Amino acid sequence: MHRRHAKSGALPTLQVVDIGHARYMAVLAPETAFWVLVRKGKLAQARLALDRYARKAAVFADEMEVLRSGISPSAVYFNPTDRCNLNCVYCYLPTDQRRRGEHMPTAKLLEALEQLRRYFERTHPGVRPQVIFHGAEPLLNRDAVFSGIDAFAGTFRFGIQTNATLLDDYALRFLREREVSIGISLDAPAATIADRTRRSWAGNGVFDKVVSAMVRLGDYRGWSVISTITRDNMRHLTKMVEFLHAHGVPVAMLNVVRCTMPAARPRKPADHVAASYFMAALDRTYELYASTGRKLVIANFANTLAAIIAPTARRLMCDISPCGAGRCFFAVAANGDVFPCSEFIGLPAFRAGNIFDSDLGEILRSERCAYVTARRVENFEPCASCAFRHFCGAPCPAEAYELNGTVNGIGAFCEFYQEQVCYAFRAIADGKEETFLWDGWDRNTEQTFAVSGRGLIER
Repeated sequence: MHRRHAKSGALPTLQVVDIGHARYMAVLAPETAFWVLVRKGKLAQARLALDRYARKAAVFADEMEVLRSGISPSAVYFNPTDRCNLNCVYCYLPTDQRRRGEHMPTAKLLEALEQLRRYFERTHPGVRPQVIFHGAEPLLNRDAVFSGIDAFAGTFRFGIQTNATLLDDYALRFLREREVSIGISLDAPAATIADRTRRSWAGNGVFDKVVSAMVRLGDYRGWSVISTITRDNMRHLTKMVEFLHAHGVPVAMLNVVRCTMPAARPRKPADHVAASYFMAALDRTYELYASTGRKLVIANFANTLAAIIAPTARRLMCDISPCGAGRCFFAVAANGDVFPCSEFIGLPAFRAGNIFDSDLGEILRSERCAYVTARRVENFEPCASCAFRHFCGAPCPAEAYELNGTVNGIGAFCEFYQEQVCYAFRAIADGKEETFLWDGWDRNTEQTFAVSGRGLIER
């Protein structure tokens, strides 16, 4: 389908997509992420929406371009150590680095945070940027991390992503008192499954330690759980969301495994199989909310929903191109090296500079960062022809680079993300979208276009 752009005379492309719904299909303008859901057999009823869209298409295109090119970094993933006490089979960091790497000394960590403070003060005055201590396992360098949190408490919003094995009572009390967001990792609702992929160097599982930390987190609102979907655990995703909901987890992520490192690739599930289990898990979160009134938000799916309903309301930036790497955030390694994203830390070719000897602004304008931030899905197939390209973004450029030798290609998954977008459209068609979204997701958003009628749903 084509309809002439009223202002420029150009012909924006519209695509009709079967979303797998009994009553509705989608009509999309891929360039601007505009869409209409139309009752099957009633395609002519979309004409009003499409005529109005044609008059505002240039405005929508400008909004998308600002989202894709007009944002500067306001967050950093900070690795205070190379080391980890676990040897998870799919880790995106090289084995030798995790086993024998270095800790960043306290004085250097404080110096790095000061460099970050100065950079963000120039680029985002009056804003508290986010610093997420990431890994490897940041609590192996706990004293340095906690010193940094205390020294810059009023400057940054801090978070920590941890495997939870070192979250003792002191650490939990420290983090809770300072309102640090806490993300922990757990892949399954039972040790026999979770311990297959997440275990110590000696081969011992850590399921019990992680669950103990979850229990002690209790009613703390600033915590979440990340689960990595692999061949080992995908059949248990429905039980997993039941387990997380029972433990009061407010937010979780169910992320398909990144295949950046060769060791992760044997754990990759088939797209369509993983998608079927993932959607069953989403169904279960809806049922749990309906029966209890309490949400378990699956953040990566909620972000896809938000990206469809209001593209600029998305919170995560992995599902758009350019993605957030080097554009919305960047990563600092334990020796001060700067990379576009944590996923690149294991790839030396993407070292963009060092925070201790180069200006951060120059680092983020470097050739290495520019190579990532210039990645646009409309420049390579099959994404250039895909109606969902601005709801997916063909993640992840690091993964794509390792699989294809270039960031300008798809990663390990394609069908999985297509199925997720179709599920999101079905949820919208059935009026269920609010069930999956975090409370207040639309705060500070403004409706710029709406049309409805018999047989039409549009956002």
